[in-house]
Amino acid sequence: MSSEKLPHLLIVEDDRALQKQIRWAFDQYETLTADDRESALVQVRRYQPPVVTMDLGLPPDADSVSEGFKLLEEMLTLAPDTKIIVLTGQNDRANALRAVALGAYDFFAKPFEIEMLGLTIQRAYRLYELQQENKRLQAMQQPDVLSGLLTRDPELLRVCRTIERVAVTDATVLLLGESGTGKELLARGVHESSPRRRERFVAINCAAIPENLLESELFGYEKGAFTGAAKTTPGKIETANNGTLMLDEIGDLPHSLQAKLLRFLQERVIERIGGRQEIPVNVRIVCATHQNLKSLIAEGRFREDLFYRLAEIVVNIPPLRARSGDAALLAHAFVRRFAEEQNRGGISLREDALRAIDAHSWPGNVRELENCIKRAVIMADANQITADDVGLSGAGDNEKGVLDLRHARDDAERRAIIAALARADGNVVKASELLGVSRPTLYDLMHRFGLK
Repeated sequence: MSSEKLPHLLIVEDDRALQKQIRWAFDQYETLTADDRESALVQVRRYQPPVVTMDLGLPPDADSVSEGFKLLEEMLTLAPDTKIIVLTGQNDRANALRAVALGAYDFFAKPFEIEMLGLTIQRAYRLYELQQENKRLQAMQQPDVLSGLLTRDPELLRVCRTIERVAVTDATVLLLGESGTGKELLARGVHESSPRRRERFVAINCAAIPENLLESELFGYEKGAFTGAAKTTPGKIETANNGTLMLDEIGDLPHSLQAKLLRFLQERVIERIGGRQEIPVNVRIVCATHQNLKSLIAEGRFREDLFYRLAEIVVNIPPLRARSGDAALLAHAFVRRFAEEQNRGGISLREDALRAIDAHSWPGNVRELENCIKRAVIMADANQITADDVGLSGAGDNEKGVLDLRHARDDAERRAIIAALARADGNVVKASELLGVSRPTLYDLMHRFGLK
């Protein structure tokens, strides 16, 4: 077998004799060597080795583990799938466990048996290969159209199931929710889950376009229909033919256009401005608004007959403050995303920041949280984001409990479990420590409350 086809094994060891011994013992791999942090990072960037063995004591201070831990964190940031096996001195179990907690695959105390190390390296390679194969298979499958929506909240999970069920139909969907709750994400989910997913998804914000331009944006215009109409231009409705049209902020649609939209929904034909020809359009309509349409109807600002045309399927999206534990869950995800974008690997949320995030009411919902975390990642001085960095303080008001003790106890337990899992970023061991229960007990409770 040629050396190019051999899997890479990186050996990070400043003891040249031991480095040579490991290379000789594992000649079935294409071995790479490094004797300090900088040379190890060069090898990782160049070859992305599946498995690394490394000593924690590295120059310039081989008697300390600081350089080794710094290298471990940097390697996991550069190549998170790489399996790192830490080699430690005798009676150094505490550092070994710390390394595993940071993400190392395994550890061995020196002196070690080459055969046992070889078996561990083989298992590490096998796990790496399985994970890569799993990623390839997932990439080949149709993506989860709602994968961008992170939640453990039962109400929002019901919303997701509703979206999946109605997506395969042609029913008009009306999404109701506050600004920043993810209405466009769910609208795209409707489109991507539908038979129309290979066609266009077109979105227009009815509140962002002046009334005198909105009609031409929606219905298009013929050449010469008005001053400046130099050529025939199809509107958004026509552009979305065979696909999905999202009418965002439908509550702000001018009253003068509501009758024209109603006619289109009834007849499924449009006429461009300045035109006389009826153009049939086959499009799926998804609408969204943060306003109370029934109140607008009572005030005479929204047509009741249009409302019932749009409201074939009504989906109410809960605000972030009503989604127990989701604020912390989303905060972890945003930290990972923005840390990668800003080249700030290893940054995380401190416990006081998580408490502040949980307590805040988030009037701007997910969009406000996203902006808050992005600012904190950019501005934080250290690798841990504090409550001061996120700019939040004070706990929210306590909710009034119900009088049924069994229901109140179950509800409190369930909320505490969801909050602990969110703060621990899904780590069951950490969540059980936060709750003060054993891991098996937590698994039992999760099963009881239907939590995954």
